[in-house]
Order: sequence, then C-alpha cells, then structure tokens
Amino acid sequence: MFAGGTETTSTTAEWAMAELLRNPNVLEKVQQEVRRVGANKSKIELSDINQMKYLKCVIKETLRLHPPVVFLVRRGTKETKHVKLGNYDIPPETTVFVNVWAIQRDPKWWENPEEFSPERFENSGVDFKGGQDFQFIPFGYGRRDCPGMAFAIASVEYLVANLLFRFDWKLGDGLNSDTLDLSENYGLTVNKKFPLRLRPIISKPST
Repeated sequence: MFAGGTETTSTTAEWAMAELLRNPNVLEKVQQEVRRVGANKSKIELSDINQMKYLKCVIKETLRLHPPVVFLVRRGTKETKHVKLGNYDIPPETTVFVNVWAIQRDPKWWENPEEFSPERFENSGVDFKGGQDFQFIPFGYGRRDCPGMAFAIASVEYLVANLLFRFDWKLGDGLNSDTLDLSENYGLTVNKKFPLRLRPIISKPST
C-alpha cells in the first residue's frame, strides 16, 4: 500500500516532466496556462487546478503513455466450464492479467498512439474516472479500481503545476529534447531506466 501510494505518484510526475522537456511546445503551452491562473500569487493552490484544463490533459496523456503499472491486479474467471470470448477459448478458473500499457497504445483506439499529444483529450469525453472507457484504464476499472485515484491525481497535478509555476527547466547532462532517453525500467512500477536530471531556474512569480 505504501509503494502503491507513493512510488506511482512520483513516477508519474517524473514521466510528465520528461515528456514536457521532450516536447518544448507542450511545455510552453502548459506553463503559460499555469502562470496565467497563478498570476499575483506566490504558489499554486489546489483550488486553482480546476482552471488548468490543459494541465489536466497533460497528466491524462502522461498516464496514457506511461501508466504507473503495466498489469492491473490479477483477475480470475468464475465459470466452471469453458467459455468463448471473442475468438478466445477461456478455460475454467483462468487467471487473467490486463495489460494496461498495451491497451493504451493500441492504434485501434488511439490516433498516433506513440506520440505525446495532450490535445487528444481537449475535446474528448474519454476519462479514467467513469469506468466506461476501457481503452484508458491507468487506475483499473470496476469494483477493483484504485481506491487512491482521486488523491493520486490531485497530488500529481498540484506537484507538476507548482514545479512549472516557480521554475523554468533545462535538461542536464548535456541532453536536449532530441537526445532525452525515455527507455522504461519494469519493476513494481514502470519508471525511467535513466533518472531524469533537470536544472531548475527560478522564475519570479508575477506580482
């Protein structure tokens, strides 16, 4: 529970910052929104987040491309006889693992699935909260979805918003947006194989 409630959040925040640094146009757009909403303030408050529509799209797109876990908590069939699902024969009492990573990159459901494009969510009703959009399930679905979903989203949005509000960011280690490595390391969570190293530059808030 501790790992599920901490490492997944920090991993998502790291992926969000990595994708923003890899896509400077997206970074500029979301940073402008955050600073416009937070104008004349010393920091972003939780109450400000609902005004940041594009930031929410950035977090959704991050969760689509980089779900914190590859497989949902395993499920099992209750049938005591063979059943047919689509073109698949399912034996009784089968253990089922749902591959979130593959589903959320499936070109059947997503246009240019490997591309980081928060704009795909701007005029879309697809969401992870309703449990009806099975092509987008970073928190699972149904009665066994993640109980900490609301807290996790609020934490990531708040963290990323304040990082973008107070600082400008540059890649370290001589990297640029073209050479930033987004290789994945599979463990309890799907984190970056090579940790993200950034150089913050203090940006004085508007007054």
